[in-house]
Amino acid sequence: MSTSPVAAPPEVKKPLTSSILLWVRTDQPRQTGMDHWKGPHSGIISATPGLEEYRQIHLAEQNTGLWPAIEGVQTAIPADRKIDGVAEVTFQSALAPLKGRKQTKLAYADEINVFRRTLLYAGPPNSSRWYDVAGPGETVGARALIYLRRRDGVGAGAFRKFVNEELAPALAGTGVLKELRTQTFLPWTKKLWDTPDVAHDNPHDQHFHASVSLGFTDTAARGAFFSGNAIEDLSDRLAPQVSAIHAYDVAAALTYVKDGEILPHYQE
Repeated sequence: MSTSPVAAPPEVKKPLTSSILLWVRTDQPRQTGMDHWKGPHSGIISATPGLEEYRQIHLAEQNTGLWPAIEGVQTAIPADRKIDGVAEVTFQSALAPLKGRKQTKLAYADEINVFRRTLLYAGPPNSSRWYDVAGPGETVGARALIYLRRRDGVGAGAFRKFVNEELAPALAGTGVLKELRTQTFLPWTKKLWDTPDVAHDNPHDQHFHASVSLGFTDTAARGAFFSGNAIEDLSDRLAPQVSAIHAYDVAAALTYVKDGEILPHYQE
């Protein structure tokens, strides 16, 4: 009897990454805030010592939710909590965040120029996963960023295990992804990022517990994924674990620091 070869699991890195969810000010044009974040604000963060990577995820202005409806799970993104962007900050070591206090103070002071609400989600060391799912020469032409809210009654440890040992392998197994990154979060606390003059309201029932970044060849491949058969299996796996799946259309992913080096110009 002959058997088909089993694909080897993708290589995985386990960096220390934090995500800051961002809402731009509404008393000025949205693009004004997004441009300031992309420009002057990026320079402040990029200069922070100890960074391995700094990436801005710019989310499309129109985002109602890419994930198909699931009974008992919120897949429609509420308009009043719709995120404008996410700052992904990856550190070279667990002690690296202590090196950046000076730049953090500058970032605190500049936030009011851009944002009306900011929420920091952090994870312990090794809680992020970056999977090597792209083949040689393959690039990402479209992305989706997904936030997951753990269902009441599902334990934090069990949920992390589900994301790392069941969800991520199932996503990698679809064979269509050119980027796969996951983060599982520590319990959210305002004290981690309590910047002045900017809101940090985050009711308990609005907390997130994990994120997943998916990269595709192009928008057609992304559309096929969210309307195809694989999404049904993934929805069946997710439904007992989560109360919300907010899948955002990513307008741009801009990398300013890569492999510990500040880039002369951001990479898309």
